[in-house]
Amino acid sequence: MKYLKIHTLNKGQWYDRDTILLHAAFQVLVDFIEQEKPDEIIDWQHEELYRNAWNEITQLYQWWKEARPNRHDPVDDVASPPDEEYVISEAGVMSFPDREKYPEYYAALDKSRELEDEWHEEDQRNLHRLIEVRPFLWT
Repeated sequence: MKYLKIHTLNKGQWYDRDTILLHAAFQVLVDFIEQEKPDEIIDWQHEELYRNAWNEITQLYQWWKEARPNRHDPVDDVASPPDEEYVISEAGVMSFPDREKYPEYYAALDKSRELEDEWHEEDQRNLHRLIEVRPFLWT
């Protein structure tokens, strides 16, 4: 592999370094599974250490390819308040739409914030798990 092309990030779009690190690390895992095909050339069953490592590698791969991309933000299910409900004063202070007028939107927004925190923690845990199996990512 000469270059690492991160397929899950859009070219030309800005990303914070923590996001790039997460996506780059998991792109290495995806390339390892899909290009090097370690399941075809390594006997992962010959001892418990390798069985456990392969189990972890495949779980992380499935999470990255299937579970993580299918996360659903509840804000996507409700209508947002119209743009004219957001008012910017002459002093440059923005006032937001009335919570009582748009209770479904604000409930979805609150849930979305909770999920964002949970997803960040899940990303962090799985990145740590990936680092733990790094010594096995060779063919």
